[in-house]
Amino acid sequence: MKIKRIAVKSSAGNYSVLAGAGALRRASREISKLGRFSSIHAISSPNVWRAVGKFVQRGFLLSKNTRVHLMNDAESAKNLRTMEKLSRSLVMSCADRKSLLIAVGGGVVGDVAGFVAATYLRGIALVHVPTTLVAQVDSSIGGKTGVNLPEGKNLVGSFYPPRLVFIDPELLRTLPEREFRGGLAEVIKHAIIADAPMFALLERNMERVLRRDRSTLDHLIPRNVQIKARVVSRDERESGLREILNFGHTFAHALESATKYRCYQHGEAVAWGMIAASFLGHELGLTRADDVSRIVALIRHLVPPPPWPRVQPATLLDAMRSDKKTRSGILRFVLSPRIGKARSYDTVPLHVVERVLHFTPRLVAASSSLSGKHHG
Repeated sequence: MKIKRIAVKSSAGNYSVLAGAGALRRASREISKLGRFSSIHAISSPNVWRAVGKFVQRGFLLSKNTRVHLMNDAESAKNLRTMEKLSRSLVMSCADRKSLLIAVGGGVVGDVAGFVAATYLRGIALVHVPTTLVAQVDSSIGGKTGVNLPEGKNLVGSFYPPRLVFIDPELLRTLPEREFRGGLAEVIKHAIIADAPMFALLERNMERVLRRDRSTLDHLIPRNVQIKARVVSRDERESGLREILNFGHTFAHALESATKYRCYQHGEAVAWGMIAASFLGHELGLTRADDVSRIVALIRHLVPPPPWPRVQPATLLDAMRSDKKTRSGILRFVLSPRIGKARSYDTVPLHVVERVLHFTPRLVAASSSLSGKHHG
């Protein structure tokens, strides 16, 4: 397969995403074009480095004395404590301003390593090697870095673009099934907000996608990278258009923080969030019923995420108020008037949101039992 080079525009300097099977084999050649580095450091998690470390070392031609800094990649460890530990580890390894940092892992590793690169010595060069589907199609592109606070997700961070991103579907071979399916939630999200033909393609080929059929992924992954790159190139700092990438995320972040980041993988929370956002769009007379049912049906292919938490709607509403999109206390939601289009809305009545929070788990449970009878 041909490796695609996808350009991303950024105020701090444009960069390329290399997407396709074998992208990592071009790493050392591509890195040499960036200039000379005094030392190279990798940030990863123990499990990821065990699974793909040798592959990464070969691609980057890393020497044995390249320092690997390991971190816990659970969402609950995405905090300032982890960041401080990694920064101190870099100091002890004599990393200087001419050092290169390679983030090898999923979204948590990418977000934390990116924030470390942005702040260590006021900024050192960063390269992303995403190893999960959600990181390959979404979080590694666009320069968002950050960590969580107990009060909410990604509340401390910066926009800090990498110098290069290597997206190699071969790294997904060892990805656990649950994480792969969670990552597909972001693929579905891109289709809902920006690509109606891709949504139809997913409806037709979901079984092949779930089997990780190579030719299907070789087509899907670069297409998702292009969608994300196009949006972030036009709105790097989320002042307008980029907000559409948060479809389902206002609900998802509330579900994650209300369950202390211990219940859902991010993609699973996004899956629930997109269902809720579709219901909200329908309640407001924006999203047609047949679009809602197509969205819910496609998401339900991903296997049920952990159930909706036993949390009062008022608790989830409180969590939503600390969402980054909130302006002057007014909640903003990304909604889809039709599959392939999305925009932000900030005049959503709270009682409607509360109603959606109340009935989403019940409606999904009812449709599951109905389809169970149907197939019986």
